[in-house]
Amino acid sequence: MSCKRQLGDSENVKKIKKRNKREEIAKLSPLIEDEDVKRGVKEAWSQQASYSHGGLELNCYPFPHCIIRNFIQSDSFTENLKRELLELNFHEKSNDLYKFKQSDDLKKRKETHITGLRAAIFGQFRTWMGEVLGVDLEPTVDISCAKYQYTDVLLCHDDELEGRRVAFILYLVPSWEISDGGTLDLFSTDGNFQPDNVVKSLVPSWNTLVLFEVSPTSFHQVAEVLSEDKCRLSLSGWFHGPSLERPPRHIEPPLLRSPHLPRDETLLLEWLNPLYLDAEYQAQVQEEFEDSSEIQLKNFLKEEKFKELNEALRLAENKWTKCGPPNKRCYETALLESSPECVSACWELLRSEAFFLLLSNFTGLRLHYLSPSEEDCEEEVDEAQARETTGSPTEKLASKNTKVPSTPVCVGELRRWTHGGYTLLHDGDASRAEYALDLLLPLGCSDWQPDFGGFTSYVANEEDEELLTVYPEENSLALVYRDKETLKFVKHINHRSSTLPIGDACLVNQAYT
Repeated sequence: MSCKRQLGDSENVKKIKKRNKREEIAKLSPLIEDEDVKRGVKEAWSQQASYSHGGLELNCYPFPHCIIRNFIQSDSFTENLKRELLELNFHEKSNDLYKFKQSDDLKKRKETHITGLRAAIFGQFRTWMGEVLGVDLEPTVDISCAKYQYTDVLLCHDDELEGRRVAFILYLVPSWEISDGGTLDLFSTDGNFQPDNVVKSLVPSWNTLVLFEVSPTSFHQVAEVLSEDKCRLSLSGWFHGPSLERPPRHIEPPLLRSPHLPRDETLLLEWLNPLYLDAEYQAQVQEEFEDSSEIQLKNFLKEEKFKELNEALRLAENKWTKCGPPNKRCYETALLESSPECVSACWELLRSEAFFLLLSNFTGLRLHYLSPSEEDCEEEVDEAQARETTGSPTEKLASKNTKVPSTPVCVGELRRWTHGGYTLLHDGDASRAEYALDLLLPLGCSDWQPDFGGFTSYVANEEDEELLTVYPEENSLALVYRDKETLKFVKHINHRSSTLPIGDACLVNQAYT
């Protein structure tokens, strides 16, 4: 019996050693165990006030956020944690909102230091956070690792998703300066709870944890990483619990739409490459467009006209207005009425009645009442068949209401794109999407490269599938017909584009059928 007890004790020792091998204990900052600090943070958070003690700092502008330096006590633990994280498989993540590399969720990872940190965050730190906020946080915590390198970015968003209550980020970065980019930027908000301007930028630092409550005003971003040789490594995730009450989302008023201008083909003869005025070539364009619902018409404007446009935009003192809010878009627009004469003339061309009829010939879409429609063709066949049998239109056809020709409308902008410009997909687009023909005429982008960003991406609603990418191409008119299930965005223009002497400009028009 004695031998058996000794054997059992030996097995228990082995189990303990095995468990210790699977998990290194992560000792968190002593501040987490300090009851006075916890009371101070709780009181300040509830009163939207500031508080600091040692390496802990709570600030409530522009929304409550807390910084805890030296979050993990052991330097060797954090170094080994970083080593384990860098050995993980990372997946390239890229869409309208972000570009970086991310690991899978770390819930089931078995590495000793990852397991130890996960236990500390899921356990001790979750309890502390719940007591500070006075809410019951769920046991499960989302956590993953992210690598941001040169030109990687995460654009403006608020983190709101069902059940998310507190967001956290633990930085494991080398010595980092604000000039390296990659700051955590916090936005102020306006009266409609929309993000306004970056009012605070937090520079990542080694073994520092940042956390904030997810709310209708918690708009933030990871600024583009500008360092070519540093890796912004971080662990991030969310504690889950009852969500804060959210006001109704602000709905932007629709852009003002206008019918086409009564201008004849004189404008077409003055501006367009004669090739596109040839009826046979128009038929070829239409055949190609109908196959794919998109086409790029190269050398669209006469060369001398296009040069005049570029020169006018380069030299003229246009007044540009920044367009936001940053959780939806970031670029500049020009007031077309005050633009140089040739720019206004080109804009007049794109909105002219003659151009709408030309677009009908290019696309087969009925953008002018003189262009035939599929319904017209079907009615002609029906009427011909009826006359063959009765000698006159049938009573049914004769009693049909006369169709009133629809008047297509358009909306457009002259946009200037520079480093940091983008547009995002957002919830409002899906419910308000409609059939439209997009026109894009890029200017001043002869040296544009695909890795600069700035391309227009079309995606299927609620799917990751990319349907089409349109890259800026000098004097090339892009036509894209989209339906109600198709959304689009302009990819963030990164730091590589700073090598260009001037920004890209783009005349954008949308014709609605």
